[in-house]
This record gives sequence, C-alpha cells and structure tokens, in this order.
Amino acid sequence: MILVNRKAHFNAAHRLHNPDKSDEWNEKRYGKCNHENWHGHNYNMVVTVAGEPDEDTGYVIDLSELKAIINDRIIEKCDHKNLNLDVDFLEGIIPSTENLVKAFFKELEEPIKDASSENGFLYSVTLEETERNSAEYCPYLLERKLPV
Repeated sequence: MILVNRKAHFNAAHRLHNPDKSDEWNEKRYGKCNHENWHGHNYNMVVTVAGEPDEDTGYVIDLSELKAIINDRIIEKCDHKNLNLDVDFLEGIIPSTENLVKAFFKELEEPIKDASSENGFLYSVTLEETERNSAEYCPYLLERKLPV
C-alpha cells in the first residue's frame, strides 16, 4: 500500500468554550484559548490518501485533484475565518485540534474516494495548531482494519 501526502496551510481564529459549562469551568480548562475575543493560529494540515496506484496513471490520486478537493472543502471555508462562527460544517463543535481533524476527515472522505484510484481512500488527516501541538485522525487504526 502507498501513502500519498498533501500539505496545506490556513489561518483562522477560534475560541475553545463549552457553552454547557460555567465561565469558571471554561477558563480553568481552556485558559488563554477561552479568551472571549478569540485567538488565532497558523494551521498546517497533512491529508494522507492510501491505496495502490492506478495501472494507467501510476497515481493513487492525482495530486492536482487532491489539492482542489482540500482547497474547496477546507481551505476556502476556513482560511481567515472564525471557526466558531463562519464554518458551516463546524457548527456546534468545540474547535479543538482533535475535533477539527475529525470534522475535516468527514468533509474530505467522499470526494477523495471519488477522485482516487479504484482502491484509494482517505487514510488520515493531521492538523498542526502550533509547532508543538498537533492531532491526527486515522479511524482505521482504531478499527484495526482497512476499507475494502
């Protein structure tokens, strides 16, 4: 199996806040990330597609198609936006890095499946919030099986 990676970058603001909890609870849990006037990050994302290369093209997925999918489904919707207020598919989600990678995976999964070779599929999404903090979502590691 081949793993193909595409990197992308966007800037966005967010606030970590659970509306079901008190202000004190939120401040204790999230600290500076709970600032009422938001804060921002320069996010770096890696999208990994897995599969066997197509016999005719040699590609698991055409990287120009993958770039277009990432731009259309994530970058255009998130770049220079407030993740709490401006992004429809994030509505009601606390925009932690962990929740973002799951939501991004869901946004990308079907279009990548449609664009990849016969056996290609979205394998993982990694999101770097800072140089030191990142999260990766790879549901197949949890299931310990790969899609057919």
